[in-house]
Amino acid sequence: MRVKVPDRLFWLERLEGGRAWLDSLPDLISRARERFQISALGQPFEGGNVSLVIPAERNGEEVVLKLQFVHRETRFEADALSRWDGNGAIRLLDHAPELGALLLERCRPGQLLAESEDVDQIGVLSNLLKKLLVPADQPFTNLADEAAHWRASIRSDWEKAGKPCDTYLVDLAFDALGELTKDETGKVLLHQDLHGHNVLSANREPWLVIDPKPLVGDPAFALSPIVRSFEFGHSKRDALYRLDRLSEELELDRERARLWTIAQTMAWAFESDFSHRHFETSLWLL
Repeated sequence: MRVKVPDRLFWLERLEGGRAWLDSLPDLISRARERFQISALGQPFEGGNVSLVIPAERNGEEVVLKLQFVHRETRFEADALSRWDGNGAIRLLDHAPELGALLLERCRPGQLLAESEDVDQIGVLSNLLKKLLVPADQPFTNLADEAAHWRASIRSDWEKAGKPCDTYLVDLAFDALGELTKDETGKVLLHQDLHGHNVLSANREPWLVIDPKPLVGDPAFALSPIVRSFEFGHSKRDALYRLDRLSEELELDRERARLWTIAQTMAWAFESDFSHRHFETSLWLL
């Protein structure tokens, strides 16, 4: 069976090694199928941006094959899933690092939290974070090191993007990244891309997170991707509600969470399809 690579993955051609990885996918699929003893493959899910994610079967069980374009943000995903061991996150069933391949638990019914308006979405995320924020260290990338990477490139990224926002927003993020990393904080495992499209409904637990892009560091950072997640409402009131509620329920430092949100939102904004929404969120948090 021929697997069709989703069009949204072809942006990887712009990255070093991206074209080669895309060309290698037929071979990687074949090798991963043999390595994991997969009996059947479906057509890929459409949601992936840096991975090919395919429904599959092994020994009569529904599973998911994930082939990663391994880079700075994704390389420790298997380690994070192993550390959580299914507590709030999908289970890692097997891992072939030489192929960049993960065999994962299949979530059923698999409804996206972003599309589930009949539930308390922020309550779901609060409960998940209570499970996910576990102490961790090696081998994960330290949040302070990732913040230094963002700080080193944020001004040049703004310029390359054509200076799409006022410079004081860039300066604020630059300064926040410097100040936040001066303080010693507890180190917990962080899902730096925890938004409504990375949480799925499941039978084993009501909701499970996927696609962690893990870091370790300041627990207050954990709120950043949720506060800026416009699928939960895009207004100043909505953003502040998420910040206030989550910082209170999780007993996290609201001011640090606010600054981390501005810092990461701006660092990620210039390559986003929703840059101006992220600029608006940053302004609302001033």
